[in-house]
Amino acid sequence: MAAIRASGTWGSALTADEFAAVRSVGFEPVGQVFGAAVYSVGYTGYSCPGTWRPDGDQTPATQLSGRSAPGSFGPLVQAIYQARHVAIDRMAAECTALGGHGVVGVRLSRGPFPLGGARFQAIGTAVRAPGTAHEPRAPFSCDLSGQDFAKLIAQGWVPAGLVLGISIGSRHDDRNTARQTRVWSGNAEVAGWTELVSESRQDARGQLEGDVRRFGAEGVVIATMQMRVRERDCPVHVGRRDHIVESTVIGTAIARFSAGEPRHAQPALAVMSLDPQRRQAARIRILGCLRLPLWVRSRWARRDGPIRR
Repeated sequence: MAAIRASGTWGSALTADEFAAVRSVGFEPVGQVFGAAVYSVGYTGYSCPGTWRPDGDQTPATQLSGRSAPGSFGPLVQAIYQARHVAIDRMAAECTALGGHGVVGVRLSRGPFPLGGARFQAIGTAVRAPGTAHEPRAPFSCDLSGQDFAKLIAQGWVPAGLVLGISIGSRHDDRNTARQTRVWSGNAEVAGWTELVSESRQDARGQLEGDVRRFGAEGVVIATMQMRVRERDCPVHVGRRDHIVESTVIGTAIARFSAGEPRHAQPALAVMSLDPQRRQAARIRILGCLRLPLWVRSRWARRDGPIRR
């Protein structure tokens, strides 16, 4: 990083339009930054969600990672959070080494590693506002494009950091679910699957809100909302299936730095010319473009009376 900073050149992952948009709000790129982490996730303790009810009841229920109940995917989600934050922190460290104030256009990705485990990486472009009197304590990061970042700054908002909301929910397909999904059951809601989808999404949003509060931000703009559904053989009940839903919400926490209204917040005011000669000449030009009878054009041209010099 020191060699790149001393070279006097910079690289970026910005398009030409993004570069122009970032420059239009007083920022300039200082280099492309990258952070990665490869994690090997150990045993998660997952079991059938229908056998881990807090009240001891053995009836099936939706198990969520955010509740940290025995048999849930809580340890797996914690590992995903930790790996992504490590990758983001390493990317931010490179931004600081280049003298940047923040990172725009961050792209988070996750995939398998050939030798085992999961690979997490974050890549973006570090930017800096020249002439800033106070250096930030920590660089911000956002997954906004250069154009969206410029719009945010122009409206008096600043990104605080990337925020994540991840939840994995599981539910055992009991007899009621099997009965509701039969071909001859007709059009009917599968209550268990609806509960699984709804509660997993709500748990992910709750995790996202906690991340926003951690940054001390006022709100969040969402970039990605994903939901993946899969099924697997139940590890406890032979011949039964469990459904698993993974909900992921990624966005940018934002905070207001200017209370001023945008310049064009007031409605536009139409003003007509008060000069009768100019108004009469404009009317004659308009009449010349219209195919109207001569007597109509002459009468309309004399609406304001004769032109006085």
